[in-house]
Amino acid sequence: MRTTVAVMRIGDIDNVQAKGNGKPLDGVRILALEQMQALPFATQLMTRLGAQVVKVENPKGGDLARGSFPAMTQPDGRSAGATFLRNNLNKQSISIDIKHPEGRALVLKLATKFDVFAENFKGGALKKMGLAYDDVRAVTPNIIYLSVSGFGNTVESPYGYWPAYAAVGEAMSGLYEWKRPTGKPPIVSPVGALGDIGTSLFGAIGLLAALRHRDLTGIGQHVDVSMFDSMVAFADVVTNYWSMGERPEPGGGLNLIMDGFPAKDGWFIVQCGREHEFARFVTEIGKPEFVDDPRFATRQGWREHMDVIRDAAGQWAADKTSVEACHVLAKAGIAAGPVLSAQQVIDDPHVKSRNMLVEMPRTDDVPDPIVVPGNPVKMTGVTEGPDSMPPMLGEHTDDVLSSELGLSGSDLEALRADAVIG
Repeated sequence: MRTTVAVMRIGDIDNVQAKGNGKPLDGVRILALEQMQALPFATQLMTRLGAQVVKVENPKGGDLARGSFPAMTQPDGRSAGATFLRNNLNKQSISIDIKHPEGRALVLKLATKFDVFAENFKGGALKKMGLAYDDVRAVTPNIIYLSVSGFGNTVESPYGYWPAYAAVGEAMSGLYEWKRPTGKPPIVSPVGALGDIGTSLFGAIGLLAALRHRDLTGIGQHVDVSMFDSMVAFADVVTNYWSMGERPEPGGGLNLIMDGFPAKDGWFIVQCGREHEFARFVTEIGKPEFVDDPRFATRQGWREHMDVIRDAAGQWAADKTSVEACHVLAKAGIAAGPVLSAQQVIDDPHVKSRNMLVEMPRTDDVPDPIVVPGNPVKMTGVTEGPDSMPPMLGEHTDDVLSSELGLSGSDLEALRADAVIG
C-alpha cells in the first residue's frame, strides 16, 4: 500500500470553531468488559462523542482482538491486531483478572464510580462470575448496564449457550439464505462485520436512550442487545416480504434491478425498482426500445432477461470509468454507485472531505500508516477528534486504581504479586 494522505490523523482536531462547545457525552464514564468488536465499536463511538471509557482486560493476553491479524507491535513489545486497533481509539486499559475474587471485588468497587457498566460476554457468563446486572446494581443501584451478546440475557433463548460471532447472527437472520445462489453454499460475511457493527449501533442507541431516561427519572436499567435480534432487524426484507407473498427462490432476489455492470476500469451498480426508472435507465444506455419490448414489460421480465440488460449497459459503459458512468446516470435520476477498491476508497474525495479515514502512525518502524474509519456521526457544534492511540495492555492500571479507589503503591504491588492485576 502506498502512503496515504488522509485529512485526519491521530491527534488532529477538526472544526476548531466548535471546540469551545465541548462534546455531548462529556462527563459520561463507561467501564467496559469487552472483547473483539460487537461492543468495542460502540464504546469507541461513545469516546468520539466525549465519553471516557476504561477497558478491563485479562492480564493474560487481554482483549482477544489483540491476537487478530494483520498486527502492529506496540511500544511495550506486544502485538496488537487489526480488530483491536480499529475499535479501541481513545480508551484506557486496566488489567484485572475478573475470575479472581479480589479482581471481581475491584471491578465492583470501580463500577460505583462509573455511569455505565458495559459487557459483551456470552449470555450468562458474567452471572457465573458474580458480575451480572443484579450484582452490579446491588452496589450502585442507578447504574446503566449494557449487555451485547449473541442471544441476549433477559429472556431465555434455546441458543443462549452458543458462542456467536458476527457471521452466526447474520446467518440466522435469513439473509444468507435469501441471497444464496441456487445450488451454491451461502456466502459467509458478505459485507464484513455487519453482525458486529450493526449490533454495536443498537447498543449505542440503547445506551443513549438509557442515559436520557436516567436524566429524567434517576433510574438505571439493563440494556440488553442480542446479535440475533439485531440481524433480524437488519434483514427486515426477509421476513416482511415473505409475509406479503414475495417468496423468491434462494438467490432469486426481488423483481427489480439491483445488479452490477462492467465499466472501463471495473464495475458499478444500479438500483432500479420502478417502471419510470427503468425507462430512464435503458434510454440513458442507448436502448430506448427496451421500454416497449415485451421481454421487459414486467419487473419479473427485467430479472429474467438481466443478461440482455447487462450486455447493453456494459457496451454503453465500455469507454467510461465506473465513476464517470455513475455521474451520467445520477444526472438522469438513476441511483448508481461505483464498486470501489480499498485504494479508491482511501483516495476518494468524499471520504477525505468527510474525515472518514484516520491515519494511525505505526509504532513498529513500518513507514505507511494504519488507516481506520473515522466517526460517521457529524455534528456542526462538535469538534471531530482528537483521537488517541489504542492503549497498551494494562497501560492505565495503576493510574486508574490509585485515582479511583485510592490504592497505594504497596496495595498495587500486593495485588500484582497475587496475579489479581497485570
